[in-house]
Amino acid sequence: MAGDGERFLRKFIVTILGYLLLLYISENVPGASADCVWYGVCSKPGEFKQKNCKYDGPAKKIDESSRSILEKYCPDIAAGTLSCCDSGQLNNLDKSVGIAVNMLSRCPTCLDNFLKHICSMTCSPDQSQFLDVKKVNPFNETHQQITELDYHLGATYMNTTYQSCSSVQVPSSNKLALDLMCGDYASEYCSPQRWFDTMGDGASPFVPFQINYISGDEPVDGFTPTNPPTKPCSVGLTEGQPGCSCLDCAASCPAPPPTPPPPRPFTIAGADGYAVCMAIVFVIFTSLFLGGVYCCNPQENIVESWRAGDRDGAETSPLHTHRSSVASETNPEMGTNPAATGWSIDQPDGANDATFFEKLGAKTETKLEDFFQWWGCIMASRPWTVLFLGLCVIVALGYGIRFMQVTTDPVELWAAPNSRSRQEREYFDSHFEPFYRTEMLIITAKGLPKPEYIAADGTTITFGSVFNSTFLLEVLELQNRIMALGNETRIEDICFAPLSSPFSGPVTAEKCGVMSVWGWWDNDPSNIEDNLEDNEYLSRIITCASNPFTCLAPWGGPVLPAVALGGFLAPQEQLTKTSRFHEANALIITFLVNNKHDKEKLKPAKQWEKEYIAFMKNYTENEMPSYMDIAYTSERSIEDELERESRSDVSTILVSYFIMFAYIAISLGRFTTCSRLLIDSKVTLGLGGVLIVLASVVCSIGIFGYSGVAATLIIVEVIPFLVLAVGVDNIFILVQTNQREGRRPNETIAEHIGRTLGQVGPSMFLTSVSESVCFFLGALSDMPAVRAFALYAGAALLVDFLLQVTCFVALLAIDTRRQNANRYDIFCCLTGSKTEATEGGEGGLYSLFRDVYVPFLMKREVRASVMVIFFAWLCSSVAVAPHIDIGLDQELSMPQDSFQLKYFQYLTKYLNIGPPVYFVVMESDALDYSDVRAQNMICGTRWCRPDSVANQLYSAYRISNVTYIAQPPNSWLDDFFDWAASPSTCCKYFPTNESFCPSSFETPPCSKCNMQLVGPEQRPAGADFEHYVPFFLQDNPDSSGCVKGGHAAYGQALNYHMYNKTNARVGATYFQGYHTVLKTSQDYYSALRAARTIAANLTETLNRNLQEMGTSNKTVNVFPYSVFYVFYEQYLTMWPDTLKSMGISVLSIFIVTFVLMGFDLFSALVVVVTITMIVVNLGGLMYWWGISLNAVSLVNLVMAVGIAVEFCSHLVHSFSVSPGENRVARASAALTRMGSSVLSGITLTKFGGIIVLGTAKSQIFQVFYFRMYLGIVLFGAAHGLIFLPVMLSYIGITRRRGHWRVGPGGDTYGSLDSTPAEPRATGSGAALTQEM
Repeated sequence: MAGDGERFLRKFIVTILGYLLLLYISENVPGASADCVWYGVCSKPGEFKQKNCKYDGPAKKIDESSRSILEKYCPDIAAGTLSCCDSGQLNNLDKSVGIAVNMLSRCPTCLDNFLKHICSMTCSPDQSQFLDVKKVNPFNETHQQITELDYHLGATYMNTTYQSCSSVQVPSSNKLALDLMCGDYASEYCSPQRWFDTMGDGASPFVPFQINYISGDEPVDGFTPTNPPTKPCSVGLTEGQPGCSCLDCAASCPAPPPTPPPPRPFTIAGADGYAVCMAIVFVIFTSLFLGGVYCCNPQENIVESWRAGDRDGAETSPLHTHRSSVASETNPEMGTNPAATGWSIDQPDGANDATFFEKLGAKTETKLEDFFQWWGCIMASRPWTVLFLGLCVIVALGYGIRFMQVTTDPVELWAAPNSRSRQEREYFDSHFEPFYRTEMLIITAKGLPKPEYIAADGTTITFGSVFNSTFLLEVLELQNRIMALGNETRIEDICFAPLSSPFSGPVTAEKCGVMSVWGWWDNDPSNIEDNLEDNEYLSRIITCASNPFTCLAPWGGPVLPAVALGGFLAPQEQLTKTSRFHEANALIITFLVNNKHDKEKLKPAKQWEKEYIAFMKNYTENEMPSYMDIAYTSERSIEDELERESRSDVSTILVSYFIMFAYIAISLGRFTTCSRLLIDSKVTLGLGGVLIVLASVVCSIGIFGYSGVAATLIIVEVIPFLVLAVGVDNIFILVQTNQREGRRPNETIAEHIGRTLGQVGPSMFLTSVSESVCFFLGALSDMPAVRAFALYAGAALLVDFLLQVTCFVALLAIDTRRQNANRYDIFCCLTGSKTEATEGGEGGLYSLFRDVYVPFLMKREVRASVMVIFFAWLCSSVAVAPHIDIGLDQELSMPQDSFQLKYFQYLTKYLNIGPPVYFVVMESDALDYSDVRAQNMICGTRWCRPDSVANQLYSAYRISNVTYIAQPPNSWLDDFFDWAASPSTCCKYFPTNESFCPSSFETPPCSKCNMQLVGPEQRPAGADFEHYVPFFLQDNPDSSGCVKGGHAAYGQALNYHMYNKTNARVGATYFQGYHTVLKTSQDYYSALRAARTIAANLTETLNRNLQEMGTSNKTVNVFPYSVFYVFYEQYLTMWPDTLKSMGISVLSIFIVTFVLMGFDLFSALVVVVTITMIVVNLGGLMYWWGISLNAVSLVNLVMAVGIAVEFCSHLVHSFSVSPGENRVARASAALTRMGSSVLSGITLTKFGGIIVLGTAKSQIFQVFYFRMYLGIVLFGAAHGLIFLPVMLSYIGITRRRGHWRVGPGGDTYGSLDSTPAEPRATGSGAALTQEM
């Protein structure tokens, strides 16, 4: 191991612990006349362990040539005239003490306390009172060298010195000084005695001989322990000087603010508050409702004409919308174009009470139905021309698919380009290099015994099975094979090598930063194989896990146990220095790869990652031992797997589509007799309708392909389902109405189809426009995935409607002519027999609704029960909706057969360290880092402001349970001050060109910098600060004493601008810390929220202090950054975003419905209320079925609003025009007329396709598509076919809507129906609809 002393930190640790005992110790000869125990150096020149000469004489006069050194470190002794050290000892002291000074100088009081026992031991003129020489070796004929010494040191001094130094920080490593100076014990297990024993351990290669520290305040064996005076770290060395800062002295810290109590859930009397409130609302509503139904027994609302007894006359409402432009069932002889015939009817009683909006609405609807009747006649008259023109439009728009861009980058999907997280990420990546690319393996053992080790104190320690020697050796073999991967690109070409520099030669694989426990054994299998007896190799784990800085890896840095080990924490347990690392049940190997802001420069890294993933797939499938299990990932894996996922579920989607297509094609047909089976079927028409639906999706993608709006996988996966749901429903309503109405005598096919479209066109127009507007307004969302989905869906629905009223009407005309010509479906060239079609019933499903379902539902008791049950359902959903989990577990985004899914599962289970977090101080003219006042706003050492950035971050670390900060962020500014003030003179330059020279180089060829330290702070002057900051950032830590070089820790932590070739102005900079262990989505976005709160406080404090400096017109901003923030920012505002999207969607539907239903406020409100109930109950389903609220479920909720329109609007529109003597009769008529089409159209069509989604490999499909789609369809059908008719039977409008017509006699209005009969099917030589 001694040979590894050339690596910087290894040598530096031992130097720290070794120097402090390298201080030259003299021989102790007790006696009143002997004052010294040593004097002079008794070692050969160049000998590593310099020992002192035994001397038992009186103290000698101080050597004036070295008095300056004595005054520097030991002013109390220098104030006298005698000492027990010569110039050689003092020169060695000056060389060796630099490391300790560099480590502890942040707290001058600690350093002063510490040096006092060094000075007493080295030069005190009365050493013999407390030093006792135990062993000596002959050096020459006249001198002996000391090899062992007892040092009687006061317990009071040891304890107070330890307390004053126990909190001193080493910012570059995010560690305490005692982590490095207390050997294997580290700071967590360190104590005063252990600290001094470590410094006196002669086994260390840097301790010249054994020093036995004997603690006590009372004399022992004639020796009086020395007790130098000390001061607490919170007190300055001299009057007027500040004590150590809070970062380095716990006694200087103000009491932390009380921890705010966790948010208390809303409760009432100990129960869930939402549930209690909803229970009260339910009880009150139910009581009032049932009381009104059963106690008041009100007379049913009768429409005015029936109440007046005019049962044979027209209904009195002036707003009857039963398409007076279409011939009534009771007026079959009426022409198809009433405007041409100039008909008029007598004005009924009660007409004069029509309001302005009723008249305006009636005229609007008249125009709509007249237009659609005329339009239908035109489209059906020239079907082939329409189809050709439609095909041309589809091809023209569809050609835009060529320009389509598909986004698979998760950042582009879930974070808006103008979102705060995206902007902050871009700022970080452009000013500093992006966070490293991570290639990781999580390796666990299966079926291996847990090794045991008997410690020196006899304790038996049981280790995790991953520390089995066989397992460890196999892991090393795997690690070496991965390091050797690559043909064109090798690991050394892309890896992060923190200690590499232009002065250290080219990067080799050994210099690559690899976090692996094998770094503790130098990646050398012999270090385990040679220590298998009694499992002695396990002792290395205890040592290195306790203090990883004593076990540096070959690349030169420590391997932190929390990074290289996993599974040693219990659930909810936080990481500490005393965590049970030896009980780990997973080994974690992390290869760090440089990341680049310029994506073109990432190609070599991505190529190596591709080879790495291919190797790991082959290894895990074919070579992995039976006792090993591995989860692995690379930086590119998520994007690769998302792309693969889109391909893997293609078959599932196609099967789902096929089932829906088959159902549509079959159920549209009408089957009366076997002889006409192939004639009356509608397979071709159904497939044509489906192709129109798909064509609308193609056109939508093409439109946005032209406009450059990127598509997402959600669009490809979701929108076809959405358009099928809407489009198929309209197809069923149009075809079945056409079949049910039948063609009248002397009516052409085109006129018949025109009359049908005139009857249902306004309803189709209402739903399509409502949904399109709903989705287009949904594009106001800031979330890219939601915005893109809304745009594509809105366009697809609009195009689908246009194609349905053009191309599908043309297809219907062609199919009707084929049917009338007795030609077979599909095989249209073949003609069947001239069998006359017989009249049939209205269709099985239609008859079921009319004769069974509707009469049952409209029973008084059933209707009351429905209202109570649905209101109870609504109340329960409102009660649980606030408790829906927010977030998206990473595992759900991957298919079940993905290696990335296994990695996410292992990551959650085994990873025991939080992600790094950076607090970025943005570049600003307001901050001049060379100005001492600005420095004091940032730094964390003495003289810095208590509210400085570093001090506030340290205060946040002290309440990590609130702030989620696990380690205090490091400060480059503090380390720069220590580096500049190092007595070892870290700063060097080449005199030939005055460029930077590493501190490890000798002088000559380098020269020491002439850096001026000014002011009471003893910091570099402004010009020197700007000149030497780049030197600091290029200097690697070195064992020669300059341990605070900034290249390894801060090489990317700040950027600077050279403004005159030699001076640099500091721009943006960051301070790096670590979050606590984060497991769930809530942990992640809570950590983000806490970090932003800290950053906001920092920003406010900096700007307030800048105003005090007189820079009120300039400001500075601080923001936090971590790699996961961009994904979890959406969850901070998920509820407001959800409510905003839902509100916009529902409001748009209300406005469109209000306008297109003839300014009928009541009908618009009924539609909105029902849609809201569907969405709220869907929220309840999300809670009970474990569906979290995130971007994917938000897309589905927006889609649910659109689909819910189909379940509501058709029925409400039908109710408004249905005849009947009261609300119940009209609700029955509406449900009979539209119910079967809604059930067979949207409900059953979607149900078959949704069931197939449950078999998808993708968990997103199973959870967010299968579960939510199933809920949307079932809840929509339940509300549309059960609740809505019942609600209309209670509170529906009492006036049937009619028409204003313009005839020869002037404006008149009234009904075309002479009797308010139930709708009935008619036919003329053709069988009626068989809907199922």
